Amino acid sequence: MTTPSPSACAVVIGAGPAGLTAALELLRNTAVAPVVVEATGVVGGLSRTVEYHGYRMDLGGHRFFSRSDWVMDWWQAILPIDPAAASDGVPLRIAYRTRQRDVAVAAPSQTAADAERVMLVRNRLSRIYHRRRFFDYPIRLDLRTIVNLGVFRSFAAGLSYLKAQAFPRTPELNLEDFLVNRFGSQLYETFFRSYTEKVWGVPCTGISAAWGAQRIKGLSLMRALLHAARRAVGLAPKQAHTSLIERFLYPKYGPGQLWEEVARQVRERGGRIEVERPVERIAMRDGRVVAVDVRHRASGEIETFACDYAISSMPIKDLVACLDPPAPQEVREIAARLPYRDFIVVGLIVRTAAIGDRVGRAGTTMPPDNWIYIQEPDVRLGRLQVFNNWSPGLVPDGSNVWLGLEYFCSEGDDLWSLPDAGLVALAKRELQQIGLVVAADVLDGVVVRVPKAYPAYVGAYEHFGLVRRWLDAIPNLFLVGRNGMHRYNNQDHSMLTAKAAVDNIASGRSDKANLWAVNVDDDYLEEK
Repeated sequence: MTTPSPSACAVVIGAGPAGLTAALELLRNTAVAPVVVEATGVVGGLSRTVEYHGYRMDLGGHRFFSRSDWVMDWWQAILPIDPAAASDGVPLRIAYRTRQRDVAVAAPSQTAADAERVMLVRNRLSRIYHRRRFFDYPIRLDLRTIVNLGVFRSFAAGLSYLKAQAFPRTPELNLEDFLVNRFGSQLYETFFRSYTEKVWGVPCTGISAAWGAQRIKGLSLMRALLHAARRAVGLAPKQAHTSLIERFLYPKYGPGQLWEEVARQVRERGGRIEVERPVERIAMRDGRVVAVDVRHRASGEIETFACDYAISSMPIKDLVACLDPPAPQEVREIAARLPYRDFIVVGLIVRTAAIGDRVGRAGTTMPPDNWIYIQEPDVRLGRLQVFNNWSPGLVPDGSNVWLGLEYFCSEGDDLWSLPDAGLVALAKRELQQIGLVVAADVLDGVVVRVPKAYPAYVGAYEHFGLVRRWLDAIPNLFLVGRNGMHRYNNQDHSMLTAKAAVDNIASGRSDKANLWAVNVDDDYLEEK
């Protein structure tokens, strides 16, 4: 093993959570100088904050919660918790791994700027909207659920769950098998199938069971019911599945606020971050990465960064296509066919949302949810965010409701190709169709398209292991993050893969097993 020399350099591809974490950790813990190259003009990746006329949008919703003590402490070192959160009479306690731990609160702000750079403590509520009614998520077979679902359907759901426990589908060949085994066929059809197939664009029978094992492995109907029962008698579980967490941290101005601060610290410590620099070529010699060529979008000029290490969070299909000399033909063919799912967020500023059970600051009726899963097969809308409930800092005018409608699609399909005006019209029409918002109450709208948002576990993914093994054999190349590993990582998982990569560089370790071990244990899982 060799440790890096003081003059060593790492090119970090991508300025999302994985790339920025890697850059800051290199500066904190090694003698390696990072150069971060980002294809777009902003930092944060999927965790960036998009602003529209003062309204801030969180792409996909990012709860700042992790089973990892390291991640929770890392976030709070960047943005401390707002001191005002300690005055609400509720203990500031977040579940850490197998215990409850009080979180640190910032000292009273000395400047107005300090008061803005904080984490808020937020309540978490997600519900399912099905048959024009709201259902708790995670599912609770309580009186309200039975009334909404109907006695007959509830009875059938109970029987199908018992049947699934007595006669499970083995082996679990696909996601449908996975979900039916944990919830029964009736609850699967009622609460999971429509939304999941909207997300992925294929039947659940065509999705690998590995997706369920990675995302919701530890969550089942029995676990959700036990969690609800403990709450009902006042017993907080010592360890809650991430899907059951009820409070989380959140930057006052959205997730991008944290990553913009991380980028500032990287530059302050001497690291470089070059935006609008898509990668054109990754040069290799003797089986190692030796340089990365990027194109300056404005001038078209090619700039070359020599490197001792490369940490990549760019999509694997693009990474493999950039390698020079090329990867073996079989690796190239599989990588080129790796599937992704894209999505579109339509932001709507609404005068009155006729759906909630609490009243906003200026008399506006507003739902209490962070997000709502739309399990209605007659609309293409997949999920609805209420940004007011993520943070008041996202909404400049509290008399309005700021909604984010998520549509899952594939780049180039009919949804993706709709003009912005057509997407806003579709969003308004569908909200009215399912009885959530009157179209006339929509004041304005904006559209954000997000390519390659979700690496998919279908098609060529079946042969992904071959691509992974070949890339892992390049000793100074480290794959991190969601697209960088073609793996459905959350924000904290991406950070942990970056930490593992930096640990390997610092120790001279070329084995990549520790990177792939992140997001395998149930401790790290979170539902989608």
